[in-house]
Amino acid sequence: MALLIPMEDVADRRLEEFARLRDSQLRTRLETERGLFVAEGEKIIRRAVEAGCRPSAFLLTPRWRTTLVDVLDGFPDVPCYVGTEAMIEAVSGFHVHRGALGTFHRPAPPSWAELLATDRLVVTQGLVDHANLGSIVRIAAALGWGGLVVSETCADPLYRRSIKASMGSALQLPWRRMDDDTTDLRRIREAGFTLVATTLGDDAVPLETVPPGGRLALLLGNEGHGLPDAWQREADVRVTIPMARGVDSLNVAAAAAICAYELRPTAP
Repeated sequence: MALLIPMEDVADRRLEEFARLRDSQLRTRLETERGLFVAEGEKIIRRAVEAGCRPSAFLLTPRWRTTLVDVLDGFPDVPCYVGTEAMIEAVSGFHVHRGALGTFHRPAPPSWAELLATDRLVVTQGLVDHANLGSIVRIAAALGWGGLVVSETCADPLYRRSIKASMGSALQLPWRRMDDDTTDLRRIREAGFTLVATTLGDDAVPLETVPPGGRLALLLGNEGHGLPDAWQREADVRVTIPMARGVDSLNVAAAAAICAYELRPTAP
């Protein structure tokens, strides 16, 4: 049986893991220091469990306590706090989709050897928008790309908004953070990948001219500044998406979708 705990006091210290989710700085610090991430909604909670992540606590309305009873009964020692939608919203600081939250311990990242065993990688540099990153994760997973590498300064794929935008794909697609951007770009190349940089530079070639075969790593840059010069210098190929006159760029998630589809792995 799940450990069900009725909850009425929004200031109860046992709800600390769920409090002030709108405060990005506090949330990131809590998730990083304590090794937790937040799953919102039934689908993402179930995907977290399916991915082997161990829950730390649940915060649910009575309706979702019933719907998720099979999940809860699998972790009888994990507290499940039960409250009204209004109480959960007051604790979290935002409207919780369907009134279901879970905090989970972060899984260990794959080793470089595991990640480099694929033939398609998305590599993101300095993205600041968690929704953009989550969309890119979902795109990569849907189009058969084997993994994701994020730069030292990139947004967090397991931040609540990232997971939500990825529809849980951030819990399925293997990913890891770089230890050192330059060293790890070279590590990827030395593993046999061609580094394909997305850029508006004058020397960029049209995307459709890049041969889709071999091992490819797609480099995507910051929403405002694109890829820094150092990353572009490390690239083997610099590509651009031809666009109509008067339009010079796309949202990074839209560009990722086009590039990932054009360069997708060949079906076996």
